[in-house]
Amino acid sequence: MTNKIFNIKEFASYLNVTKPKNEDLLIINYEHEDNLRLQSDSVTIDFYLLAIKPPLEKNFKEPQFLEDQAKSFMYVDCPQNNLDWDINAPNAGYNILVSAKYVNKLAKDYNFVHYNNHEALFLTTDEEVILWDLYKKAYHEFQKEFYSKDVIMSYIALILSYTQVFYDRQFDSRSREYNSVIDNFYKNLKQYFGNSDGIAGLPSVAYFAQKANLSPNYFGDLIKHFTGESPIEHIHNFVLNQAKDKLKNTSLSISEISYSLGFDYPNYFARFFRKKTGLSPKVFREM
Repeated sequence: MTNKIFNIKEFASYLNVTKPKNEDLLIINYEHEDNLRLQSDSVTIDFYLLAIKPPLEKNFKEPQFLEDQAKSFMYVDCPQNNLDWDINAPNAGYNILVSAKYVNKLAKDYNFVHYNNHEALFLTTDEEVILWDLYKKAYHEFQKEFYSKDVIMSYIALILSYTQVFYDRQFDSRSREYNSVIDNFYKNLKQYFGNSDGIAGLPSVAYFAQKANLSPNYFGDLIKHFTGESPIEHIHNFVLNQAKDKLKNTSLSISEISYSLGFDYPNYFARFFRKKTGLSPKVFREM
């Protein structure tokens, strides 16, 4: 059975929060919501949701906090994301629910809006002050009888802009932890192509992201931040080097090499190889 897809009004009703003024925007202040739904199975949303809050999850495992780290977390969810939760009653925090038609142009510049495994942004104390202030100002504007959508969208734009800067900082400040993700990516890449039982097609970025228990977008940003290349570039480079080695050092036919590297058809392999090297596999072998 397919999950119901909630719009903003339906989701507000489901959450048991204040009824929204319209169908395009709602800002929730947890301090003023006494009947919030605290537990839910997976539901799907058709809007953007920006949230800042202290840890509320009942099964929350406190990470190893850095010296200047605040106990606040920032999340962004995009349309078609699935949400489920089991939380303690909150006494602080904000949610901004905003129609996709208002945010799509802004969101296209930020990969983090598609982090669908809820890879939280662990804020520093300075970052916490900045973001809480922006959410608070957006909420106060929204409380006016005739609020300005443009002003609120300006706050949302600032929140997204700062969030990108803070995610970049988080990658650097957690470099030791993330270096193991990169090492495991390389190991998993070699293991995938070293499978003696054969391989079932070229691997996707999502395959390796799942191995790391991260969403594909977060995984991709992490790998590119530290290596300068995206995961798909790493995959293609690995496949290309394997192809060159087999063309030079084995008697396998080009079709056999193609299938051994996960290509469905030899002409796909030939097209890939020519695009990367400017040569056909046959010409490369003869050289």
